[in-house]
Amino acid sequence: MAVEKMPNSIQIVESENDLGSIKIADEVVAIIAGLAATEVAGVAGMSGGLAGGIAEMLGRKNLTKGIKVVVGERETAVDLFLIVEYGAKIPEVAWHAQKDVKQAIESMTGLDVVEVNVHVQGVKIAGEEKEEEVRVK
Repeated sequence: MAVEKMPNSIQIVESENDLGSIKIADEVVAIIAGLAATEVAGVAGMSGGLAGGIAEMLGRKNLTKGIKVVVGERETAVDLFLIVEYGAKIPEVAWHAQKDVKQAIESMTGLDVVEVNVHVQGVKIAGEEKEEEVRVK
């Protein structure tokens, strides 16, 4: 397997076999991680950054935001930036996110996931009239 850098900074993981080569962009790994993470109970969404001290929660259209992947020749590392639902047990949510993301990436790409780091960026609080996100400091 070789890693190739594309012009618009998308990494491609490439492997060759008797039939040809297989190329997986790091953005694909990020999308897989984002889908797996957002399906975990207790995850309200992905954090796209901080705006005025409040975590910006992203919807399903921005699945690569809130995900950082480093893809090597045969392995990858993932950082997840999550917003959790108020009342959820954060260690359990983080553990399930790690397990599900690792399993999804390994089964779909064949890459070994060496680590999945979870960064809890905020808590989603469901209010009576509106929903708020509070950054945890």
